[in-house]
Amino acid sequence: MKRKRGIVSIVLISIIAVIFIIPLIYMVSTSLKPKSEVLQNTLSLIGSRVTTENYERAWNAFPFARYMFNSIFVGLVTTALTVFTSAMAAYAFARLKFKGRDKVFFVYLSTLMVPIQVTIIPLYMILRILGWHDSYAALIVPPVFSAFGVFMLRQFFLTIPAEIEEAAKIDGCSRVAIFLPMSKPGLASLAIFTFVNSWKSFFWPLIVTSSDKYKTLPIGLYAFSGQYGTDWSALMAATAISIIPGVIFYIIFQKS
Repeated sequence: MKRKRGIVSIVLISIIAVIFIIPLIYMVSTSLKPKSEVLQNTLSLIGSRVTTENYERAWNAFPFARYMFNSIFVGLVTTALTVFTSAMAAYAFARLKFKGRDKVFFVYLSTLMVPIQVTIIPLYMILRILGWHDSYAALIVPPVFSAFGVFMLRQFFLTIPAEIEEAAKIDGCSRVAIFLPMSKPGLASLAIFTFVNSWKSFFWPLIVTSSDKYKTLPIGLYAFSGQYGTDWSALMAATAISIIPGVIFYIIFQKS
């Protein structure tokens, strides 16, 4: 019975994996087709010839290198700061005892129920008052304080037996020495979630940036959609390039 369940699980996982992989294969194949053949036969994965002209056109369509640098820089800084602030707050909510702790956590957690569209205007006005419009600060600071990150790490810390910390304290370990080794899986998971969300963010960077100096890659990808049509081959090429940093980041942190 267990063997049958295992086989069924493997089959289902394989089917789901194929469903997710097919669009990626089609994206790469479209990016390697000549532009004139992209819409001729949408079911064909291979064109009459393999070409890299779409990648060259995508790279030159806008300041691609600058936009990618901005996305990488904003993603890494946002991830580092989010993991730090979330870990500190989550540890306090999970381990420290103070009056009103659970009530404060509930109020903080309730912000997850508020749609981003509700807070986007007042948040933008605050950034304008601070003079942060069209700057890295506008892209980095607002996402750094994450209720989701605090909730996720708090639940992770609660799974760690308090007895382990007490034994480590008796052996003379500091809070940092106790905290870091046991927290690596939770911190790595939050880092992956945060970087991916920052990397694919479109709406917020579109609002708070106006110059090429601070625009991110998702905004650049939008440039391939015009009033009278979309340059699908160049868009697929640009998208194929854009997923590389996210994949590398995931591979690095998923081993933690």
